[in-house]
This record gives sequence, structure tokens and C-alpha cells, in this order.
Amino acid sequence: MTLEHPAERGGNKRGRFAHLAEKSSNFTSSPTFFGLCLLLVGIVIGAHVAKVPMAWMMLAGESMTAVTLLLLALLKNSERRAEHAIQRKLDAIAAALIELQEGEPGPAQRDLQEAIRVEDQT
Repeated sequence: MTLEHPAERGGNKRGRFAHLAEKSSNFTSSPTFFGLCLLLVGIVIGAHVAKVPMAWMMLAGESMTAVTLLLLALLKNSERRAEHAIQRKLDAIAAALIELQEGEPGPAQRDLQEAIRVEDQT
């Protein structure tokens, strides 16, 4: 377990969780996943209408809770990575503007070019 920012774990190399989180995020934003969620909600509503045994209704409700918790973890991971990328870009823009005001191009120009593609690295 680590308390580091998700974008800073492992340096510039992306780990297995980062790849899994990205693929999961892509899937959860697809129409297929939306359809699966509608199906799950339909099953829960159907269970209530059909008055199935309480054990089955609890299973359906707990399934929805588990999906919600997984989506929350993915959302938070994605949010933190995007936040880190935006902050790096803002820092690079500010440094490049300072260099531009001083009239001397320097390392901030290079940092700005690297920050533009930061999403691919994190």
C-alpha cells in the first residue's frame, strides 16, 4: 500500500493497475456498460415486483452496491490522474510565460512540450 499520488507511483512507467483502470474506465463509459447497468436495475425492480425471496433481493441490491464501489474507485483514480496532468501543464505554461517575458527561451519550453503529452505517461 502506498500513499503516493496515483500519477507519481512508479515514475513515468505505468503499472498494471493504471492499465486496468484505464481499460475499465473506457468500458464503463461505453453503451454496453450502460446497458448492463440498466439490466441490473431492471432485475432489482423485477425482484421487487415479483416479490422474490428476500435473499434474492439482497443479492441484487448488494450487486448494485459492489458495482457502485468499484466505479467510485475507478472514478477517483481517473480524477487524480487528470488533476495531476492539468497541474503539470499549468506549471509548465506559467514557467514558459515567465521565460517569454524575460526574452530567453529555456528549459520551461521543453517542460511545456513534455506536459502536453502527460496523459500518455500517467
